[in-house]
Amino acid sequence: MTYQTLSDNELTALASELERDYELLAGNRLSLDLSRGKPAPDQLALSHGLDDVINGDYVASDGTDVRNYGNLRGLPEARDLGAEILGVPATNVIAGGNSSLALMHLVVTTAMRNGLWDDDRRWVTPARVLTPVPGYDRHFTLSQRLGLEMVNIDMTEDGPDLDQAEALTAADPTIKGIWCVPKYSNPTGCTYSADVVERLARLPAIAAADDFLVLWDNAYAVHDLGPDGSELKSIFSAAGKQRTDDHVVQFASTSKITFAGAGVAFVAATETVLAALVDELQYMTIGPDKVNQLRHARFLKHRLLDHMQSHARLLAPKFDIVLDTLARELGDTGVAQWTQPTGGYFVSLDLLPGLATEVVAMAKAVGLTLTPAGATFPYGRDPQDRNVRIAPTFAGIEELKTAMHVLTLCVKLASIRQLATA
Repeated sequence: MTYQTLSDNELTALASELERDYELLAGNRLSLDLSRGKPAPDQLALSHGLDDVINGDYVASDGTDVRNYGNLRGLPEARDLGAEILGVPATNVIAGGNSSLALMHLVVTTAMRNGLWDDDRRWVTPARVLTPVPGYDRHFTLSQRLGLEMVNIDMTEDGPDLDQAEALTAADPTIKGIWCVPKYSNPTGCTYSADVVERLARLPAIAAADDFLVLWDNAYAVHDLGPDGSELKSIFSAAGKQRTDDHVVQFASTSKITFAGAGVAFVAATETVLAALVDELQYMTIGPDKVNQLRHARFLKHRLLDHMQSHARLLAPKFDIVLDTLARELGDTGVAQWTQPTGGYFVSLDLLPGLATEVVAMAKAVGLTLTPAGATFPYGRDPQDRNVRIAPTFAGIEELKTAMHVLTLCVKLASIRQLATA
């Protein structure tokens, strides 16, 4: 029976019961955290072999001594690894340092400062980008830092609402790009459908701006939770057929494959775009950390799938706890909806409008830290104040069970309070 069908007396009685449970939690001095999508220590331990794989041999496949300067585009074997993750030819890949976010910053600032196409095109202000919501907070903070206005479009089960995206892009030359997390999107966990990928590849062709970019952050490209993971259509192939490939830039990294703070990041694009990025990189660095690139290439060669299956065996039980608890505690209440991803790092929880901030604060008061309400929207403003991102990966199993009990209790209590005063 949904909470909306309960009488006032029934709501009051249930609220009293839940408030007693909440007060008991407050006395337990909990310290729980579901706020960030970080790998847990047992996941990091899967990559301890990185420390041994060099074994005194610092010479790459092309004869490069990786201890020295050079190789702005990265080692050949590192570019091969990026090509495997992104599903593109290695010639279209730059292997960089540990941060894909730094490469996104590089791409956007180069588009604004010098352009990416070896001509006069630049992103001049005012410049705007489309932001599918709920979405990835790092994309939003990067855009805000660089002075790009963000225009929200809705996320659907198949990806961004392309009817909205096409109408806005075709009508407004100040709209210069769209942020995408195409596989196991942050935070909804959806994977873009083949039709959405095709339409995104066509978007630069219909855009009013001739310098439009599809910013394709494929952060979870190989992060399936089991054998039935989602398939993502290649935007590289789709854009090639549409002749828009100069306007699609892809990103990935090993941050959630090996060591989160000591991985390798990749950017993939056409040679025209890569040349513009290398021209900018030469003023920023004399070369990336090639020792780290070499150890990653050797460690993951011919075993990337097996390695990610080891991650999945550790993560799948945690997602099961989240989804089972949500179904058991909230499934028949009528006050919440949530995604059921088959990969990635997050579950997206939607509450009754107006409750996300309250629920996050209630959880914090009894020792559970969640992602701030509004973080999945630009400028931290969720228009309906209803979305909560759940990041289950870092917590231990027992901690996660406790955290989900706290979260669902807060959702139920806040929802009943709202309905009782309606």
